[in-house]
Amino acid sequence: MKMEELAKVGGYKVPAAHHPFMRLGLEKLDLFHAEIADLEATLQDVVKLGGQDSEKKSAKLIKQLRSFEPSITMIGQIKAGKTSLVNAMVGRPDLLPADVNPWTSVVTSLHLNAALPADAPTATFQFFNKDEWDHLIENGGRIGELSARAGADEEMEKIRLQIAEMRDKTKRRLGRKFELLLGQKHNYAELNDDLVQRYVCMGDDFDDLDASGQQGRFADITKSADIYLTAATIPMPLCLRDTPGVNDTFMMREQITINALRDSRICVVVLSAHQALSSMDMGLIRLISNVKSREVVIFVNRIDELANPAEQVPEIRDSILQTLIDNNGPETPELIFGSAYWANIALGDNLDAIVADSAEAMFNWAEASLSAQTADMGTKELVWHLSGLPALFGAISDRITDGPGAEILTAARKRALNLIGGVRASSSIVSMRLEGDTVTVMPHNQLVQRLDRIAQTQINQLNDRLDSVFQQFGSRVDQSHRRFLDRALESLLQHLESRGEDEVWQYSPDGLRILLRTSYQVMRRNATMACDQVFAAASDDLSETYRAAFGVAVENFKITPPAAPDIPAPVTLGQTIALDLQTSWWKGWWKRRKGYRAFASGFYDLIEAETAPITAELKDRQTMDIRAMAERELREFLDEQRALLTDISEKSSLHLDDLKDIFGITAQQERAEIFDYIIDELTAQTHAAPQGPDQ
Repeated sequence: MKMEELAKVGGYKVPAAHHPFMRLGLEKLDLFHAEIADLEATLQDVVKLGGQDSEKKSAKLIKQLRSFEPSITMIGQIKAGKTSLVNAMVGRPDLLPADVNPWTSVVTSLHLNAALPADAPTATFQFFNKDEWDHLIENGGRIGELSARAGADEEMEKIRLQIAEMRDKTKRRLGRKFELLLGQKHNYAELNDDLVQRYVCMGDDFDDLDASGQQGRFADITKSADIYLTAATIPMPLCLRDTPGVNDTFMMREQITINALRDSRICVVVLSAHQALSSMDMGLIRLISNVKSREVVIFVNRIDELANPAEQVPEIRDSILQTLIDNNGPETPELIFGSAYWANIALGDNLDAIVADSAEAMFNWAEASLSAQTADMGTKELVWHLSGLPALFGAISDRITDGPGAEILTAARKRALNLIGGVRASSSIVSMRLEGDTVTVMPHNQLVQRLDRIAQTQINQLNDRLDSVFQQFGSRVDQSHRRFLDRALESLLQHLESRGEDEVWQYSPDGLRILLRTSYQVMRRNATMACDQVFAAASDDLSETYRAAFGVAVENFKITPPAAPDIPAPVTLGQTIALDLQTSWWKGWWKRRKGYRAFASGFYDLIEAETAPITAELKDRQTMDIRAMAERELREFLDEQRALLTDISEKSSLHLDDLKDIFGITAQQERAEIFDYIIDELTAQTHAAPQGPDQ
């Protein structure tokens, strides 16, 4: 690689979102998209085989494939450059404001290449509802609740003053409309910079408004933003979710980030090379500790600001890994080093715009990281490569194709197999009748009753099995919770006996998190097993119904059960609780108590109240969501099979003249050969496909 090339003013003027080098790292997504296209073509063949009766079912499955939109949640430190990185990833350096006030940051979801109706909005902004706003204003959010329980009057007074300032300035900007706006959603057909600034950005000064007073007008009450863009270099729909930092005054953004993580299978943690992981980031480590290690990517940004990246990067890597080990973080996560600044420079028109110190850092990093494979790259392509964006895209592509991508393909192939099996059974009925054979068919009412019994039996079986799994899980959670409180109380008493009341006692709640995470993993395995067993039993019942209803033995015919739903990670375990905050309010709580009994009862009540919402979230909301997902999967499977069986039943009663035109392909032998080919291909692909990361 010729080092002097990096100093050239170069490049060609291409719209930022269309730079060819932006495709680096996306090769696996290209292959995945090709597999989706192949499956769509197979489903079109099914339409030809089954005619109008299978067209709607195939069209529905094709629509689901096209709407598959894996999401990547970006979390990290404030000022680590998350937003600049997201802007670079979509090829639009100035899309989202990178310098916003911590109080006004919102979750911003960039939906790339989403399949939308023609009249769908390009941007949607959702405001906090009245209950959410009142919780912040009246209680001070999570930190307010915590301080109130601890009796931290001084801390509460600071929060009240900060909230009052925010509330007054918000009302001054919005006037009488303020109350009416809460809970509303604003949709826009076109996106522009002023629009984003109005809802997302306020800058670092509340009073720093533009001449029209529109900048940041709705920023305080905006909860989330959804923006729909076309990204020509990315071969499929993708959602990039930019979240606020997690270390905010009210912990409101921590909860918002937790909710965003729930909705994603892939998490990119953005750190600053200057503060890779510090004591300020324990909240960040707690969050990612509860996501599967395979689904976490750490991007260390801003290496352009290092004096000697070649020497400092290995040191930073070792420091991050050791910090994660010391604090029970994800094991062996993928670490990528780069610079969003360099990426956005590569997307611009003039490489001379680069800051001198950053250029020196780039030369230093290039000497250490470039290889013979980059020798033929152009100048901008080299800068893009050094920015780390290709490596980040490669890591994301791996996780999509091996995880949710593999799962959606396997599920779609199973459904396609069931569809082609039904069409083939229907074709056999038609063939026999056209050839003059007598076909004995179960009466329609009897068939419907049988299907009703199967559905009711299997749904009841599913709920019974999940009841047992969740009951065991709840008992384990309660037991772990009591054990933790008892151990912590014992530690507190030992501290008081050995060191007295003057020295502040500290105790980490990580032990509770580990116990609860282990219980959750056991529950996840048991719930998946229960779903697999019930889905297989439903498949067997339906296969037997085909034979009983039509008396036709179809070669290679079987019903393939759906896969158990993916159970989300217990990200709520990352929520901050009192023992995580060894700050002034904790010392205040300690000093206000006198006597062992006061310490013991006060501590037990405080920590029990703090941790009870976490255990309740796991036992109630998480299990309720898992049950709903499992039941929805089973009902959809049963409904699809019901439609296929009733279609066949109706064909058995059609007039012979109508049967002759029922399929697009009339030659029965040709149809049989195509059936065999499609079934063999789908079966081979389903068995060969990776099943995603371990549960």
